[in-house]
Amino acid sequence: MDWDEQRLGRQLRLRDLSLLLTVAQCGSMGKAASVLSVSQPAISKAIADMEYALGVRLLDRKPNGVEPTKYGRVLLDRGLVAFDELRQAMKHIDFLADPTAGEVRIGCSVVLSEGFVAAVVDRLSRRYPRIVFHLLVGESGATYRALEERRIDLAIARLFGTTAEEHLDVEALYDERFVVAAGPRNRWTRRRDVGLADLMNEPWVLPPLDTLTGAVVIEAFRASGLDVPAAAVVTSSTPTRRALLATGRFLTVIPASVLRLAAEKPAPKALPIELPKTPRPIGIVTLKTRMLTPLAQRFIDCARELAQSLATSSAISSAPRRR
Repeated sequence: MDWDEQRLGRQLRLRDLSLLLTVAQCGSMGKAASVLSVSQPAISKAIADMEYALGVRLLDRKPNGVEPTKYGRVLLDRGLVAFDELRQAMKHIDFLADPTAGEVRIGCSVVLSEGFVAAVVDRLSRRYPRIVFHLLVGESGATYRALEERRIDLAIARLFGTTAEEHLDVEALYDERFVVAAGPRNRWTRRRDVGLADLMNEPWVLPPLDTLTGAVVIEAFRASGLDVPAAAVVTSSTPTRRALLATGRFLTVIPASVLRLAAEKPAPKALPIELPKTPRPIGIVTLKTRMLTPLAQRFIDCARELAQSLATSSAISSAPRRR
């Protein structure tokens, strides 16, 4: 069929496409009718009209509900993109009307949300206090799924080799370095000559060893010819680790940027121990086929500024003296 713009507009209306999306999400026409506050016969007729206009079946009717056919799935996937682009256009119009307000949605890990991303938000919100930031915080897989589903504008994430997909734009910001950290009252902060072997019997707060940060811990001790010490506390919560460091008793392994950007004063301190320097790049990930809103671009520009300051900061880039 020759789907010119005029004919397309007559056959596929945004209202009907939105209705189809709701039916697919609800899994039944009855539930969709309740959500949309319309009658079920009206929904059935709208779907039937779309199927007649397209010449294909969009939904498979089953005793327990409906599900999209392969044709329906194509239309839904493209429909999501169409609605998203319309939302992006409306955000752009709002920005042109008032460039000091609006919203931006960012996906990131827990650790980044408590360090780098929080610092970017703080910087940008001081300049533009009317911007609303929506943070979707979770593990990397969930962050990338949210980006693919267009539920976030961009991701600040650790970059993997598999990140370089054709449909993604990837920009490295900085290489994250990990340090052994202690609270400012810990006795080891007064030592200038200390190695991992000296700390084996100390109370450690460690992340689960099957996590990304856990892999850093394993690598660090193995590189020094040591086994990972028995942890007094195992948690992936950075706030919990920092709270325990503040007691002056515990040690942990933590991203250097978390210490550099810590809001609490006095902040934990990095011990003069050199951990393996395996590159762990942190960067920005966006969809190539999706036009960024001006506020998302503003967030990215601010993230670049902060990353540059981290790269040039002696607190981050200075080389420790011992393993």
